Amino acid sequence: MKSLLIVADDLSGAADCAIAFAAAGLRTVVSLDSNASDANATVIAADTDTRRLSPADAAKRTASAWQALRAPGRRLYKKIDSTLRGNWTAEVAALTKLAGPAIVTPAFPATGRTVRDGRVIVRGVPLEDTETWQLEHAGQNADLRAMLDMVGLRVAHVSLDALRAAPQDIAAMVASAAASAHGIDAIIVDAETSDDLAVLARVTASVDEQFFWVGSGGLARELAALPDLFDASAAARATRPVEPAQGSILALVGSLSAISERQCALLRAETGIGEMIVPPAVLRDGARHPHWQAWHERIGASVRGKDDAIVRIGRDEAFDPAEGARLSNALAALVAPHFDRLGGLIATGGETARAMLAAANVGSLELVREIEAGVALGRPSNGNGPSIVTKAGAFGSEHALLGAYLHLRGAEFPRARQDMNITGETS
Repeated sequence: MKSLLIVADDLSGAADCAIAFAAAGLRTVVSLDSNASDANATVIAADTDTRRLSPADAAKRTASAWQALRAPGRRLYKKIDSTLRGNWTAEVAALTKLAGPAIVTPAFPATGRTVRDGRVIVRGVPLEDTETWQLEHAGQNADLRAMLDMVGLRVAHVSLDALRAAPQDIAAMVASAAASAHGIDAIIVDAETSDDLAVLARVTASVDEQFFWVGSGGLARELAALPDLFDASAAARATRPVEPAQGSILALVGSLSAISERQCALLRAETGIGEMIVPPAVLRDGARHPHWQAWHERIGASVRGKDDAIVRIGRDEAFDPAEGARLSNALAALVAPHFDRLGGLIATGGETARAMLAAANVGSLELVREIEAGVALGRPSNGNGPSIVTKAGAFGSEHALLGAYLHLRGAEFPRARQDMNITGETS
């Protein structure tokens, strides 16, 4: 194939799925505009920003992204959350009408997510029993087949034993499904290890018939590792070096997860940088709030003084997780006037990252490298602005923010810390 389109429902997911292709030497761009293309990119990751839309609206926007960006020789990868958040089933159903049958596996073994018997397991715990699922989907079924059945798809399942015993059978299943108008719409594949995903990537990449992949960053990594996935025209490029940040580094944290709390605490403890926790009331009222200007000046003073800082969304009794996008947009509005002065930016949470880049008029990021699993370093595609690290909110090791900060500063990250990888609940 000549190129790959990754369609994701949030910005940090788009980046952590696409970063493996950048690491393989391919020009890889994450776009905030799902209708925007980059003629020089081999891999385009389009953020449709559909996670909080209605299923019908999410499906329509996702289908439109593929219709706008499809091209001869371009394959499709539908990135989904490894803990099944969002409208992924409606989006997959819409794409099967346009792009053929889907190969489905949200497994990401490097971060503790596996698929066994058609169910997601998070570090040995069934997804239904995790805090993440209970907070957003209490009482709902997390069985992959049942979820796809509910949107009217005809589903087959490949067990772990079947994958390991006869992986080539999956290629035959895909080819048969693609050739029949009344065949299978989606094939769920179990996977517990990176080797399982590597086998799946290899056997499906050789299929000529029209189909698409559905997965998290796990399967994407194994596709990126295939030496002959792309045509020779998708030549590797030399990665331009990223210079250490000279100005202030801000870590914007929109997530209130426990793992984000620990990441912030470690960053403060190891570096001594300050922390600003913006009250939700200020963000809800925006410029109308009497303290809005004071917060604007406080952040500006930190940036002008080249003082690094964590800027976080606080919590109060009126806080509702559903207002996350609204609060993130307001936080971005506070920071945006100072964006051009920054030496580096770390954005934790897909909504926070998207809001900040949109407020700063950054339409796309060229990805450069992965700092740790799920933590991507990029820079504005137009070459203007600071280096930017994106990370899903409740994701990464406890040292993820510290590692991102040290990376932006050009400092070495202690090997002992790199070997510690305590992952969160979401991706």
